[in-house]
Amino acid sequence: MLDKLAHSFEKGGKHEKLYPLYEAADTFLYTPPDVAKRDSHVRDALDLKRMMTTVVIALLPCVLFAMYNTGLQAHLMIAKGAAPLDNWQTALYQMFGLGFDPASILACFLHGAIYFLPVYAITMAIGGNCEAIFSVVRKHEINEGFLVTGLLFPLTLPPTIPLWQVALGIAFGVVIGKEVFGGTGMNVLNPALTARAFLFFAYPAQISGDQPWVAANLTALPQGVSGATALARAAVDPGVVMNQTGGWTATWWDSFLGFIPGSMGETSTLACLIGAAILILTRVGSWRTMLGVVLGTLAMSSLFNAIGSQTNAMFNLPFEWHVVLGGWAFGMVFMATDPVSSAFTDIGKLIYGFGIGVLVVLVRVVNPAYPEGMMLAILFMNMFAPLIDHFFVQANIKEARSSWRSIVPATPSASPHWSASSAGSASPAPRSRWPTARPRTRSSTSRSRSSRSPA
Repeated sequence: MLDKLAHSFEKGGKHEKLYPLYEAADTFLYTPPDVAKRDSHVRDALDLKRMMTTVVIALLPCVLFAMYNTGLQAHLMIAKGAAPLDNWQTALYQMFGLGFDPASILACFLHGAIYFLPVYAITMAIGGNCEAIFSVVRKHEINEGFLVTGLLFPLTLPPTIPLWQVALGIAFGVVIGKEVFGGTGMNVLNPALTARAFLFFAYPAQISGDQPWVAANLTALPQGVSGATALARAAVDPGVVMNQTGGWTATWWDSFLGFIPGSMGETSTLACLIGAAILILTRVGSWRTMLGVVLGTLAMSSLFNAIGSQTNAMFNLPFEWHVVLGGWAFGMVFMATDPVSSAFTDIGKLIYGFGIGVLVVLVRVVNPAYPEGMMLAILFMNMFAPLIDHFFVQANIKEARSSWRSIVPATPSASPHWSASSAGSASPAPRSRWPTARPRTRSSTSRSRSSRSPA
């Protein structure tokens, strides 16, 4: 069917201006029939479409667990005395008659899906339209990169975020974070993190993490029970997290598996590690960047643990808790490894990741207002990634030049080109940068002229 409509969208057709939309649908459903007519310069089975599809597959464990854990946290709080939220999501869920049983996997999954899917739908609708408008105006194809951005952004949001804030955030991330730089492959900052940073600075009450991130009304809860994120609780007293005191009942394994309140897709470190394995095995994500983040976090957290503090509780939070709280694992696997906004040299990836690991602990410990630092650390290192690559690229160029000079020494014996001087001595002739054309002789010119004369 699409082949029959192709002539209407091609050059000179009735809908020529809408060709990017047709091309996006055609390449999404079918493999492009274009083949190289000459020897290709780069031959690789992994193109942009397959790369983005791999990232989406790697995100599926986080998506599935996000829907389950969102409903689970709401049902746990309701079982402790909280009331269901008075909104259309609760009304829609109650139509299925499943109740608020935290032991029911189906009930938890369905309740969480009712909160996650509208956020995802708004993200794809608003962000996709922004992407399509810029593609039509600029007359270039719609790339598959937005499929990843449109899935990453909802996973970084709390379940109770207003949908109009979702629309504002993704519009800002696509337009300001990507399109103003030229579109896919040209952006300096990660578009999904740019969108979340906009919401963080514009609406900090809903995004900062110190407010309840559970889809339930917690005003009726007994004292000591909170729906704030684990990292926000740890910023007040790490003993609440590490010793399970003060009403907090989550263990390290609960935090590792993800059974804690937080952003919908960031709570499960295990789901993120499954995605990391997929990205590393398919060579889509850089293991060097991930290793750098781990080493940077280990070094900085160990330094703060050694220093200690009587006034700042976060100084005492050990490394094994840093990696399971907040968005550390999600940011390391899916945000820091963005091939466009991160470093591309091998050593540069290690330094880039190490800087993220250092900064995330620094922001968590030193910043008194915002205990989470992964978003700010990645955005900060995004701006330094081109500078890091510049130094290592220049170093590689200098090393290559010195190696070439050592292989080809500048001596007369090494040059096969000689010219005889008037004294009869031989001296090397200067090598030309361009191949010298063979001179045309008079005989050849006359032959060419005679060949054009009539018989």
